[in-house]
Amino acid sequence: MDILARHFATARPVRLRIENSRIAALEGLPATAQEPHLPWVAPGLVDLQVNGLGGHEFNDPQLTSEHVLQISRQLDRDGVTKYLPTATTHSFELLAHSLATVAEACRQSDEVADRVAGIHLEGPYLSVEDGPRGAHPRQHCRPPDWDEFQQLQQAAQGRIRILTMSPEYEGSAEFVRRVADTGVLVAIGHTAAASDQIQAAVDAGARMSTHLGNGAHGQIRRHPNYIWDQLAEDRLVASLIVDGHHLPAAVVKSFVRAKTPQRCVLVSDITGMAGMPPGLYQQTSLGAVEVLDDGRLVIPGQRQLLAGASLPLSVGVGNVMRMAGVSLEAAIAMASQRPAELIGLPPVRLQVGDLADLLLFELPADGPLQVLATLNAGQVVFGQVP
Repeated sequence: MDILARHFATARPVRLRIENSRIAALEGLPATAQEPHLPWVAPGLVDLQVNGLGGHEFNDPQLTSEHVLQISRQLDRDGVTKYLPTATTHSFELLAHSLATVAEACRQSDEVADRVAGIHLEGPYLSVEDGPRGAHPRQHCRPPDWDEFQQLQQAAQGRIRILTMSPEYEGSAEFVRRVADTGVLVAIGHTAAASDQIQAAVDAGARMSTHLGNGAHGQIRRHPNYIWDQLAEDRLVASLIVDGHHLPAAVVKSFVRAKTPQRCVLVSDITGMAGMPPGLYQQTSLGAVEVLDDGRLVIPGQRQLLAGASLPLSVGVGNVMRMAGVSLEAAIAMASQRPAELIGLPPVRLQVGDLADLLLFELPADGPLQVLATLNAGQVVFGQVP
C-alpha cells in the first residue's frame, strides 16, 4: 500500500509504502499545486485514559470481552491506535472483574490485543475529600494496600501499566517505591497531598500527574499547593485533558509553557456516557451522572465538578495547538509518541521500520481535527486512504 500525504512534522508531501504491518519506505516528494489538498499523515494516537465509550464502561459488573472489543473498535474512528482501558475507584470485586475481563479479551481477540497496550488503574487509593476525589465514590476511596494491588495485578494478568493514586496516606512513599519497582508507572492524581508528601512520592518513583488541574478543590491556598508542587517538579510528566471543558485555555497555555511540551501528554478521559443525550443517568460506574446541553458530564446538581470527558483525544490535538500555541508536530507528540514512551512502547515517528500505526486527517484552521483514515499495524481499520 502506498500513501501520499503531508508529513505532520515537515508539512512536505511524502510517499509512504506499507508492507507487512510496517513502514517499508518513505520518500519526500516535490511540492506541487496539489499539495494543499493532500491529507496530513501522523503516528496513530495513544490514549492513556479511556474509561469507556458508546454506552459501555470498563467499571461495569456486566462487562464482557465483547464489550471490550466494541470499545476498541470504536476508538478507530478517532485515530487512536493504542490505548489503556481505565478502571476507576470501586470495590475490589468489581475492579478484579473489570481487569480480568480486559485481560481475557486481549487473550481471545487479536483485534483487542493490537489496540490495548495495558491497563490504567485510576484509584482506588485516592483522596476522600470533596473536590480532589472528583466523581470517584467516597465509600470506595481508601489507603494504598500492597496485597490488594498485587491481587488486582494478578487479575489483570500483569497488564496494569499505570496506577493513579494520592500520596497523602501514611506509608504512601514506600508503596510508590514497591509499585514502581515492578515497572508500573505511578501517577499522582485526585490528591489533597501536602508538599512534602508529593516530594516523597516523586523521590520514591512517581513519574506522572494524572489530568493535572482537575480532581482538585474548588478553592486552594495560594501557595504552596499540590498543583504548583506538581507543575514545578520536572520529574513529573503532566497529563492534560484539553477538551475545552476541563481546563480553560489560559490554564492549558500556562501548564504547557511551564512544563514544556516534552513533559506534557494529552489524554481523553472519555467515558461510556460520551455522546449520550442530555439528561440524568443514575446507573453508571461513578453513580449518578448528568449530561449537560453542551455535552459536558458532571456530578448532578451543579455545573463545575466534572465526571469524566465526552470528547475524543483527536479533539485535544487541535485544541492544544490553538490554546497553547504549539506546532502540529508538538501536539501530535503529546498525543502519540510521548504517551507511548511513558508506558514503554516504541514510539512511531514515521521512519522506515516503524509499525504502521498511522492517522490520516484534515486540520481546518478553526475547527477540530477530522480523521479520514486510521491504520493499525498497516491495516485500514477506519475510513479510506485517499
